[in-house]
Amino acid sequence: MNERMYALTTPEEADHFIEANPVAAIFKAGTCHKTMQGWGNLEHLLRLYPEVPVGIIRVVEHRPASNRVAERTGIVHQSPQVILFKSGKPLFDLDNWEITIENLEPLFHHHLGQPQAQPAESASSNLEPYKRLLDAYISGAISEPQFQWNYLNLFREDASLRSQREFEVLNSLFGNPDEHHIHPMTILQFEREHPQATPLYERAKELRARLETLQLEEA
Repeated sequence: MNERMYALTTPEEADHFIEANPVAAIFKAGTCHKTMQGWGNLEHLLRLYPEVPVGIIRVVEHRPASNRVAERTGIVHQSPQVILFKSGKPLFDLDNWEITIENLEPLFHHHLGQPQAQPAESASSNLEPYKRLLDAYISGAISEPQFQWNYLNLFREDASLRSQREFEVLNSLFGNPDEHHIHPMTILQFEREHPQATPLYERAKELRARLETLQLEEA
């Protein structure tokens, strides 16, 4: 994952981000499956252009920041949406299901040239917060209720920005009646009403090993 990621929560932060970076991308993240797929495609291109910072606006929580971008660019708000800027001016925007590798790649190449990085050399996605949380639970440092609540809220915060594969792996720990969204209270209730044969502790150890393998494969 591109390490130059910034959360933009206010109109002022959005302005500063656009003006402070010679080239920059802004991604407006919603809560639906389109956001997860669009981010996965954009993140793939950003691995090839690690010099391009990306500002992420979660439009549900930070709509004023999104509105500010729309005001200064004249680009009608959508979510998900990606806009590439150069010298503070928008170069292109893609919305919803249009955020595909096939659409992004020629636009990035046209405006930024051929990438210097190669896919095999790209940085792996950051799964460390999940690994640390799993380690804390497996070692007994935190209780099972603490782990459940912390894990599900962590996943709820960044699920829409995960690749399809990462989402499926992280989502596999609990019984989730919704295959696209993360609602902690609903999932915990579902777990109580539909207990799994394998205890959570054993599932957590299995997931910890899967994350290690997944990170090596993505490296």
